[in-house]
Amino acid sequence: MLRVTEIYKSIQGESTFAGLPCAFVRLTGCPLRCAWCDTEYAFYEGVSMSIPEVLDRVERLGTCLVEITGGEPLAQKDCPALAQALLSAGWQVLVETSGALPIHVLPAAAIKIMDLKCPGSGECEKNDFSNLEHLTSRDELKFVIADRADYEWARDVVRERELWKKVAAVHFSPVLDRLAPHKLAEWILADGAPVRLQLQLHKLIWQPDRRGV
Repeated sequence: MLRVTEIYKSIQGESTFAGLPCAFVRLTGCPLRCAWCDTEYAFYEGVSMSIPEVLDRVERLGTCLVEITGGEPLAQKDCPALAQALLSAGWQVLVETSGALPIHVLPAAAIKIMDLKCPGSGECEKNDFSNLEHLTSRDELKFVIADRADYEWARDVVRERELWKKVAAVHFSPVLDRLAPHKLAEWILADGAPVRLQLQLHKLIWQPDRRGV
């Protein structure tokens, strides 16, 4: 059984899949408390659902792409089984996860979008860098940037570990209302950083605090 906060269809707002219709399965619970978290309701809300019940709900949404997210979805032991069930049923599966919990438990065919925590999150010490060994050229990395210090930390991690060579894309995303996108763009351009500037598309389409999108 899984505890599920919400299941809904929207436009994928992040990653190289941005802009595509996507079904989202948001699992409840997270061991982290990032300073800029925008889904605190996923810490505690939710109802118990079996994997077949989740698949039935996703099937009715009529998309080819599905993302398992949270909270931190890997905080639930049945998350890998859900990912495998969705893959076996024919969906393309994304799993958005922090770098804090082991990702090797996920099926190889699931595309992992891992969020390494910058110092401004308050949870930088929770990063498990051994997870980088389990990323493939199909997976993606994300850094949420709150200020110049975060940027420099993320830039140096990317360079020192040559992360752009390991994954499909490395995304730098500014914290909404904390860092102007044009500033982050300027820093990336000035340094020639091998990363993508990422804006949260769903927050540009709809109100930033709207749920279910």
